[in-house]
Amino acid sequence: MSSESIEDYIKAIFQLSKDDGLVQTSAIAERLDVRPASVSNMMRRLATLELVNHEPYRGVQLTDDGEQLARRMVRRHRLLERFLVEILDYPWDEVHEEAERLEHAVSPRFVDRLDEFLKNPSTDPHGAPIPASDGTMDEATHPSLLELDAGESARVRRVRDSDGELLRQFGRLGLRPDARVEVLEGTDADGSMTLRVGGKTRRLGQTAASGVFVERTVD
Repeated sequence: MSSESIEDYIKAIFQLSKDDGLVQTSAIAERLDVRPASVSNMMRRLATLELVNHEPYRGVQLTDDGEQLARRMVRRHRLLERFLVEILDYPWDEVHEEAERLEHAVSPRFVDRLDEFLKNPSTDPHGAPIPASDGTMDEATHPSLLELDAGESARVRRVRDSDGELLRQFGRLGLRPDARVEVLEGTDADGSMTLRVGGKTRRLGQTAASGVFVERTVD
């Protein structure tokens, strides 16, 4: 079983984990687009390597070693995304797959040099936190636009990066990290919202609004 596969699984578990750290194997299968049987086999392998703990009927949880590996992988991936956008001028909706390929090929030394070259960025192009070299990262959570009421204002902190079409929509609407947003009308019957972004009135559907995470502000 390749080290690349192990790294992909560990990173997926890290990204899917909630407050209790437990992740269902079905969620891992969906995230990685693999068969449930393949996930079960890999969980046994990862448990043997002491990278995960498996609780039958509850899910899997990263061990301390698994957590450290996951944070290293997330750091590589998000720094590479930042490099691709800032230096190579990639569109932000195209960097995920490119970074997925590159993250397995670069050395820890290269990652640290890349971090220095980019002047130690704290977030990737989509606003997700980049772990520091010691694994620490901003663990703060933020509400989605759906949780805001009419009249509230906010600053975009992060957008969901798993859907390229959504990212293209966010880009067209100006919904990027640090953008200022005002909710003019809350969700209506079909779940859509009316917003003011960059001085323009915008409509945003429920699925898209659930993928924009914000920090409330007071004007």
